[in-house]
Amino acid sequence: MALPPFDAGETKSDEATPSLIVYPSQFPIKVMGNKVDGLVHAISAIAHAFDPMFDASTIELRESKGGNYLGVTITVTATSREQLDELYRTLSTHPMVKVVL
Repeated sequence: MALPPFDAGETKSDEATPSLIVYPSQFPIKVMGNKVDGLVHAISAIAHAFDPMFDASTIELRESKGGNYLGVTITVTATSREQLDELYRTLSTHPMVKVVL
């Protein structure tokens, strides 16, 4: 089966891609960073900035086997793709955060 020719001028817009998420939706995000004082508070503050109804009591913590890293799972109420994209960008650029999934 032959593929159609690739047009270098074509770009696939994220806006044209239908979302698999139905908004609003409870959306878990895993954040990992060095196990240091203030990490959970910083992640919680960011979550609350994007979801005013964020409940910090729902945070799940998982320490790495060696005890050097901490996995923090937050669950936010996602209201749009733009909100989630900006939340991921904000978490990813925070100096205490290593990985966001």
